[in-house]
Amino acid sequence: MLLTRFLRFFIICIFTCSSLSVIAQNQAEVWLTKADRSVLFAKQASKLSFTSAKNNLPGITVNDKETYQTIDGFGYALTGGSAQHIIKMSAPARAALLKELFATDGNNIGVSYIRLSIGASDLNEKVFSYNDLPEGQTDLTQAKFDLGPDKVDVIPVMKEILAINPKLKIMGSPWSPPLWMKTTYDARGGMLKPEYYDAYAKYFVSYVQEMQKEGIPIDAITVQNEPLHPGNNPSMLMVAPDQALFVKKFLGPAFANANIKTKIIIYDHNADRPDYPISILDDAEARKYIDGSAFHLYGGRIEALSDVHNAHPDKNIYFSEQMVVEQPDATTINIVNPVARLIIGATRNWSKNVLEWNLAADPENKPYTDRGGCSMCQGAITIDKDTYSRNLAYYSIAHAAKFVRPGAVRVATNDLTNLPNVAFKTPEGKHVLIVANSGKSANTFNITFNGKILVATLDKGSVATYIW
Repeated sequence: MLLTRFLRFFIICIFTCSSLSVIAQNQAEVWLTKADRSVLFAKQASKLSFTSAKNNLPGITVNDKETYQTIDGFGYALTGGSAQHIIKMSAPARAALLKELFATDGNNIGVSYIRLSIGASDLNEKVFSYNDLPEGQTDLTQAKFDLGPDKVDVIPVMKEILAINPKLKIMGSPWSPPLWMKTTYDARGGMLKPEYYDAYAKYFVSYVQEMQKEGIPIDAITVQNEPLHPGNNPSMLMVAPDQALFVKKFLGPAFANANIKTKIIIYDHNADRPDYPISILDDAEARKYIDGSAFHLYGGRIEALSDVHNAHPDKNIYFSEQMVVEQPDATTINIVNPVARLIIGATRNWSKNVLEWNLAADPENKPYTDRGGCSMCQGAITIDKDTYSRNLAYYSIAHAAKFVRPGAVRVATNDLTNLPNVAFKTPEGKHVLIVANSGKSANTFNITFNGKILVATLDKGSVATYIW
């Protein structure tokens, strides 16, 4: 009798659990942002259901049998200015902010990728490198290398972030080498003197090693931020043949000799010059040290990323920077623009990540360097002492970062007029579809998966993430 009861209980449990599993697979969770700001990255109370019912609506078909690149993550540049504001917050306020940004539970948005500047960027209070010397002096062995200013803000903030997400991916990018290595003793412009190629390779080695000692693993470096834009402060001109020579003869061998596994990524500039990375990857000696190419979108077409992929499909594609701003007092939010152009556009063109510029600034977009710093670069969050507000870049990254976790794989979907979209399958087997309504009216459409149909409606200018 006891055995019979146990078997009956066991069978009921199996049936109930299986039924719940089927129900879960047939329903999609929805997170929504509306253009009128009435809904800002909010989980919707009601789930949508997949059914067998047919209709004549236009549809997005998700096909997880056709796969593309693996995703590394979504996030921001943690500039020196960002870290400066964050470290000045009280410990409780800072902990709350970093949890919201980097944790994945509840309403936290799960940022999974960060870009650091190697030395100062134009969103630092002042220009510096890790080996500043008076004009005329040199340090070929990097004996005087020191992370210096970053120890005050970037490094302590990064340690708190890594305590929340130890698997965070980190990219480092230099705006300028130490001035003594350049053709002009100036942070702006100039070029790297050939006689200092070896010293500069050692500078990169020291950076990776010293950050590792701080408990901050650098997953990848780019060779030069915006190598064709020498007018920023700091900045440096580095044409493609010089970058190829530096990588193949100096940086690549230096990393190999130091047993450094950090990825080397080339270009790191606009999508209007795909010839730059292609020409370097065409060099077999340089190519063997290179993981892939990085892009911005202040110029060119996002489809150029696919041109580089098609030329060298064995090399990865990254999207490392785009400024995303809105007016602080805006009554609407143009969420469609960054989601369609970057989150959807870059990943549909083979990018393994999407990074926006930058994480944080104050209400005046400070700090930024003089003589060429960016005075209009709004943060994803605006920090005012212990309070902060969320901006367009926050919401656009949130729609992907929280659900498309590292290790997710992009899967096939069809293009649909006025409904740009992209889909992923997560390591846990969930499916994530991000859709933006770029049309001039509300749009009702099908989401088709494994022969089942879900009917969804998006208001004009709205973005939704569907998870099942």
